[in-house]
Amino acid sequence: MITAVHTLIYSDDAVATRTFFKDVLGLPHVTDAGSSDDPTVAAGDPAGWLVFDTGPSELGVHPTKGEFAGEAFTAPRHHQISLMVDDITATVAELRERGAVCDGEPRDLGFGIGIEVDVPGTDPVLVYEPRHATAYRRATAARPTTS
Repeated sequence: MITAVHTLIYSDDAVATRTFFKDVLGLPHVTDAGSSDDPTVAAGDPAGWLVFDTGPSELGVHPTKGEFAGEAFTAPRHHQISLMVDDITATVAELRERGAVCDGEPRDLGFGIGIEVDVPGTDPVLVYEPRHATAYRRATAARPTTS
């Protein structure tokens, strides 16, 4: 069965995007040496193919149309990547110290408190502190059983 979710981000400047995830977000990573045609690229070099450990994950499916709180809504079909954090205020401060560009200040999104963070070479990502029930497991949590 499914053991993980693999997320892809297509970037106009892959090296800048990888550098951001490695140095600004501080995500652990491995180098996929088999994906590079350049044998001179060292392990961990953003010029190589870095694969990042994004930790626990969850997948939600939202409708493209419906009603919420008495208001009709529509949304185009698309995929969205959001990064969840425990403390949005502390996270934004740390990201800014590391050079991240954030869109204003964290705001109430209903489902959580969030902010858009610019990612070099590609579109921004939403970073948020969830208020909703979460399905992901922490590394120390026991794996749930199914019947």
